[in-house]
Amino acid sequence: MSEYQYPINDILFSLLCVAHIERLTPYLEDEVDSDLLDAILGEAGKLSEQVIAPINASGDKDGSRVEQGDVIEAKGFKEAFKAYSEGGWIGLSGDPKYGGQGLPSYIATAVNEGVQAANLSFSLCPLLSLGAIEAISLHASDELKNLYLPKMLAGEWAGTMNLTESAAGSDLAAISCKAMPDGDVFRIKGQKIFITWGDHQMSDNIIHLVLARLPNAPEGVKGISLFIVPKFILNEQGEPSERNDVQVVSVEHKMGIHASPTCVMSFGDKEGAVGYLVGRENEGIKAMFTMMNNARQGVGLQGLAISERAYQQALGYAKERKQGMNASRTERAAIIEHPDVLRMLMTMKSQIDAMRSLVYVAAVENDLSHLSTGEQQKQSIARTALYTPIVKGWITEQAQEITSLAIQVHGGMGFIEETGVAQHARDARILPIYEGTNGIQAIDLIGRKLHSDKGEAMTSLLAEIEGELVQWQESTFSSQVEKVRVVLVQAQKATQYCLLAMEKNPILGTGLAYSYMMLMGYLIGAWLQLRALDACHRGQCKLDETQKRSWEHSVAFYCDHLLSRSSSHFLSIEHGQSSVEELDENSFIR
Repeated sequence: MSEYQYPINDILFSLLCVAHIERLTPYLEDEVDSDLLDAILGEAGKLSEQVIAPINASGDKDGSRVEQGDVIEAKGFKEAFKAYSEGGWIGLSGDPKYGGQGLPSYIATAVNEGVQAANLSFSLCPLLSLGAIEAISLHASDELKNLYLPKMLAGEWAGTMNLTESAAGSDLAAISCKAMPDGDVFRIKGQKIFITWGDHQMSDNIIHLVLARLPNAPEGVKGISLFIVPKFILNEQGEPSERNDVQVVSVEHKMGIHASPTCVMSFGDKEGAVGYLVGRENEGIKAMFTMMNNARQGVGLQGLAISERAYQQALGYAKERKQGMNASRTERAAIIEHPDVLRMLMTMKSQIDAMRSLVYVAAVENDLSHLSTGEQQKQSIARTALYTPIVKGWITEQAQEITSLAIQVHGGMGFIEETGVAQHARDARILPIYEGTNGIQAIDLIGRKLHSDKGEAMTSLLAEIEGELVQWQESTFSSQVEKVRVVLVQAQKATQYCLLAMEKNPILGTGLAYSYMMLMGYLIGAWLQLRALDACHRGQCKLDETQKRSWEHSVAFYCDHLLSRSSSHFLSIEHGQSSVEELDENSFIR
């Protein structure tokens, strides 16, 4: 099994030459120079490679378990979390007022790529903590911030997100968990399912963010409030003391991410779990979506990370495995010499390059949405909103193909668990499901993002793409520019089709949503691949000739072999509305 190597050169290239992190410089008090960025990512690479990656396979095998009402995590995870916390990694982009380092969040994204690729199960704990930190930072009272944020940013306390209930699923309007006022606090009663890292022994406290209904709250999502419910109630000194009325009922037995305890949580079996209101009453969805959107971009990053891990393992195996003869039939060949294996490897690599570019472009745009002001901030907020469902949806769909191809490159050995490559496919399978299924991401894109502003933000994005294509039309890669231009025209037409469909009937219009999301993913991926190629040709980033040639092959393969997939999605949009309208449950009778 090949060892994971943190792809620092690819990450730096994406940040510097594609995402253009210098756009943030006017809004930063202290500029992040290349030496600082190199140093941070170099240390992050060591943590991922040397501390977190070695417990990935053992964690998959051992999993977690419940003993006397407590979840016991896989061997080595507590020590790894301690190293992660003591290194200050969780507080990289946190508010310095509460002990954070105040760095742009794109740096945390780059660090987290390594952590997630090294060990997806492990990475989910800090991912949920980061989302909880952001929700508390933006919506909680100063008193709650002062109590919880310093310990959470230090990694001493972890965080979770408690939305789902067995009778509600993704329909948050149907949740039934109750919150009863009790003096200065609330008593929370109800059960939540699918709670990632709902319990463990890696931190001194776990801060649950829980959605629940107050008495006489309005029906639906307008009647949901958000509460902090700590595992241990704090004493007057702000330290964990008595155990709150929160219990783990069970840990789910899952297809993948075995070392990440997915818990059924019970709140208030006795007197009621003590909770503290975050934000205003009945505005919990607004606060929770802060955490959810953070997590959605984080899940897209997981799709990239697990794809990179699978690709590295497939590439290493292809270089070592001897089978068949070389082209001249003079000696046995490593399978990387076989054209079909080269096809699979480049299918993986070219998509990963496009996925990584999108992740970091979206991360920088997200930073701009928080740090900039005026018109720039308005535009960045709208652009981040557009990118988020595509980052989560399109990238995690690609991860299914890439991790499957990694098994295929291994042949029969890929189907054997001892090889380790099957774990990546099993782990990746959850990504299109959680934090809102990819169908929900697509509906979010076509509904909340496209339809709500009549296509204004999307039109702006398409205009930016068109502007850059014009700049490159006389370049040495003009033939690839023309291929992307064809897809741009498809996307412009598809945008109008979708707007008309949503105007006609928003429910039926969502039948076009998935194809629209995938079309936009392929287009944006191609656009950013060309931007990377332009940077190579202009010598904007320090690449040697071998690295440059690698990028040229990646972009050419993407435009020649993968971009054409957009046409099927466009045709589904162009002709799909009438067929969707005609479907009903009788369409499936045999």
